[in-house]
Formats: sequence, structure tokens, C-alpha cells
Amino acid sequence: MISITRKFTKRENCQREGFVRGTATLTKSRTLKPMAEDTVKGIATVESGLSSALAASTPDPLVSKEPPGEYKSYKRRWLVLALFVLYSASNAMQWIQYSIIANVVHRYYGVSFLAIDWTSMIFMITYIPLIFPGSWILTKKGLRFTTLLGALGTCLGAWVKVFSVAPDRFWVSFGGQSIVAVSQVFILSVPARLAAVWFGPKQVSSACAIGVFGNQLGVASGFLLPPILVKNHDNLDDIGYDLSFMFYGVAIFTTILFVFLVIFFKAEPPTPPSAAQANRGSSGDDESVAEFVRTLVRLFKNGGYILLLLSYGINVGVFYALSTLLNQIVIANFPGADSDAGTIGVCIVLAGMLGSLVCGIVLDKTHKFKETTLIVYIFSFVGMILYSATLGVGQIVIVYITASALGFFMTGYLPVGFEFGAELTYPEAEGTTAGILNAFAQIFGVVFTLIYGWLFGEWGDMVANIFACAALLVGVILTAVIKSDLRRQNASKGPQNGAN
Repeated sequence: MISITRKFTKRENCQREGFVRGTATLTKSRTLKPMAEDTVKGIATVESGLSSALAASTPDPLVSKEPPGEYKSYKRRWLVLALFVLYSASNAMQWIQYSIIANVVHRYYGVSFLAIDWTSMIFMITYIPLIFPGSWILTKKGLRFTTLLGALGTCLGAWVKVFSVAPDRFWVSFGGQSIVAVSQVFILSVPARLAAVWFGPKQVSSACAIGVFGNQLGVASGFLLPPILVKNHDNLDDIGYDLSFMFYGVAIFTTILFVFLVIFFKAEPPTPPSAAQANRGSSGDDESVAEFVRTLVRLFKNGGYILLLLSYGINVGVFYALSTLLNQIVIANFPGADSDAGTIGVCIVLAGMLGSLVCGIVLDKTHKFKETTLIVYIFSFVGMILYSATLGVGQIVIVYITASALGFFMTGYLPVGFEFGAELTYPEAEGTTAGILNAFAQIFGVVFTLIYGWLFGEWGDMVANIFACAALLVGVILTAVIKSDLRRQNASKGPQNGAN
């Protein structure tokens, strides 16, 4: 670009010298004066054009260096993504905060295990009716407004729980948990939307996987930290002190994070990163309620998307049920293994983080969305069988291994489902398609948790796990039937797609 500009400048300088000489001669003749003035104006126009060309060739330090004619990706996209990951984690870590220490919470507050299970299921229940207004807010108001609203609710709910440390204040703790659960509506739909708005086609799947990684990071923290921070003391006052320390820590962290989001989180880059995003434009910002309803109608007429809703809901619903009852299942098979329940949960989620990243990279490299989704689902089914078979062998080390293998594929499936949904439904907003996917996941999560818990209580973990395996088998069949209709990839094909 620079060499071409220099040649162009040299040529124009020669022309300018000719123009100036001609002007000097012409101005001697009063009859040709108007022509000379026009020529001088032409020179000024050339100079202005050259200045504009040089200014346009000056690189923006916040823009990735790419060949001319390609869409630009801004380096600040990584800061935006990192902030979202932490924000998502701060909410997700509170989801399993009580269930993973169910035996301790049961003793301290004197409530039933079912009541403790509801501290997890409230996240699923509140999401179902609120996802549609939540998705509309994301489409209408954009990433920044939606993110700040969710972060504020997460912070507020965490502070409410600070005041719940007393054996007769479980209702206060449940109230704070409910506020955090409502705030989740403004989180789970964001990864696919954020990836599409800020990242080009070569990175969009990886970016979505990293966004989902934030939720998994939070769940891992929720599995790991409560058993470490809150011990099953004989003295209830000591348990109360541990709970207070945990609640204050989460509240302070969410407050600091909210301040950082206010300062640094941006809604969108100055220019779109891909042809698909440019074609969509900013029309979503002006979307009316009527248009949003028409979008929902189009989505529910999409056969492939309906099948994905069912298969995605089954996979994630089984994961929610296993996570909610993990403490009770582990202690039933390995009495006294309170801390092991949390550590096994961490292994499941950490393996899932790795699975998410690997699947995101595979999708970016191959664009084999249907094939990747099906393979990951099959291995989730196989992993569930192995996990179920090893619970009763009496060796907890083996459970660690099989649970990690299950987590790699089951939670690694999350970004794959998001991206496959975005492909099947383009040009509909990713936030809406992901939101409905999550709504179905919450519905299946509540139903499966109640059924799984009832089966576990009546007949033990083996029967409950057989039910989970059968559900995953149905999910595999549904996934195999989905037609591979990659609409977004087709829209992104062309010479003007960049964002490396």
C-alpha cells in the first residue's frame, strides 16, 4: 500500500508542476484567467485527495494488521471477552454454592435437602419465563447495557446473602440466591452474540467457547471453594463464621468486577469484523416487540433448530441434575467424602473447559458443526455409562477419572451447541437463539433434577444413572437427524472476510 501511494504521489507531483507552469503562462492572458482559476482549484482538489489517501493508510494501533479490503478486528476485543468471562464466572460460582455443601447447609439452617436442591433449581426456574424479555433486551439495548444489568443484579444478590448468616435466615439466603438467578438471564445468551459482534469468522467459534468457559470457570469455583471454606463443624457458630467469610468474599469480588465492567466493557467495535455481521448491520438496535415476536415464530418453524433445542436441553439437563445432586451421590457411595464431592465437581468442569476450547478450535478449523456436535454427544453418552458403572466399585480414584472424561464431552458440548444453533438460524440474533437453547436446558434441568433426585432417593444412584443414560441416548438420535444447514458460514464466504 505504501509503495503504491509513493508512486502515485510522484506522478501527481509531476502533474502539479505542469499545472503550475501552465497556470503561470495562462495568467498573462486576461482572457484565460477563469481557466487558470479552475486549474488552481483542481490542484487543491488533488492535494486534498492525496492527504486523505495518506491519512487512510495510517494504521490504527487498536486494529489488527490485515490486507486492504478485509474486515478489521480490534485488539480490545480480548479485553471485552476477558471481562465477560470473569463476570459470567462470578454468577455461575453461586449456582452450586449451597448444593455442594448440602450436608452442612442442612445442619446449619435446619432445612430439607429438597429445599437445598431448590437453591440450584431456582436458576433454572427463573430463566424459563425471563429468557424472552432478556433476549429482547440483549437485541434491543446491546451487549453493554445487558451486561451491566446482569452484573449489578449479581452483585446485589451476593450482598443480600451476607445478611443471611443465622440459622433462622435461610429465606434471606434464598432471596439473595433468587436475585443472582434472575441476573443469569443476562449472561447465558451473551457468548454467541459477543463472539459474532467482536470476532471474525476465523475466531468466532473459539471466542464463543472462551465465553462459555467463563460459566464453567464459575461452576468449577462453586464446586471447589465452598467445601474448602465451609467445614462441617460441630459448633453451628463456627459454620456461621465460615459462611459469612464466603459470602463477604463473593460480594466484594462481584463489586470490584462491576466497577471494571462500567469502565472498560464496550458494546461493539467501530466497524464490523465480518461480512455476516456487516450484512446483519445494526438493525437489531431498532427491533420492535412485533419484529422480535416474528423472529421467535421463524425460529420455532425451523425444524433443525427444534431438534437441536431438544437434544441440547437433554444434554445440559442431565449435567444440571448430576451437579445438583453430586454431594449426595458421592457421600452415599463414599461416606465422609465431603471434600471429594467438590473436587470431583471441579474435575468435571475443568475437563469441560478443556473440552470447550478443543471443540471451539476444531469448529474454527473444520467448520464441521453437525459432525462435531454428534461426535461430542456420542462420547457424552459413553462417558455417562462409564461414570455410572464405576460409582459402585469402591475406588474413588476411578470415579475421578470417569467423571473427568464425562465432563470433557458433556460440558465441552455447550459452545458446540451454541455455534451449531447460530449456524442453523442465521441471520437471527445469536443472543436470541442461544437464549432459547438455554431456556430448554433449564426446563430439562428442572425436570431431570426432580426425576433424578426421586429415583436416587427411592432406588439409589444406579437406577437414577440408567435414566440419565437413556435420556442421552435419545439426544444422540435427535442430533443425528439434524440437517447440516450452515447458513452463517455461507454468508461469510467471500474475499472480504478477515479478523485473524
